[in-house]
Amino acid sequence: MVIKSPKAPSAAECMHLEQLPNIGPALAADLRLIGIEHPSDLRGKDAFVLYRTLCEKTGQRHDPCVLDTFMAATDFMRGAPAAPWWKYTSERKATFGTL
Repeated sequence: MVIKSPKAPSAAECMHLEQLPNIGPALAADLRLIGIEHPSDLRGKDAFVLYRTLCEKTGQRHDPCVLDTFMAATDFMRGAPAAPWWKYTSERKATFGTL
C-alpha cells in the first residue's frame, strides 16, 4: 500500500521529497537516482542541470515536463509559493527552447 504524503505548505516544512508540490513517488525516485535525497538538497541547484543529469543517468531523454517540474521544485525550495508544474512551461520554452 502506498501512503500519500501531504504536500508541504512551505519549503521550511518540507521534510520528504514527496511533500514537494508536483513530486510524486516516481519523480522522487528520479531525484534520488541523481543524488537528491532531501528537499533541502535542491537549494541552489539548477533545474536544467538536474534534468540533464537524469537524462544522462538513465540513458534516455525525459519528457520536458520533468524539467518544468524540477523548475517548480527548485523555485519552491528557494521560497516561492507552490505552483503547478505547467506554470513553468512557457518559462522553460523561452529559456531552453524545445528539448
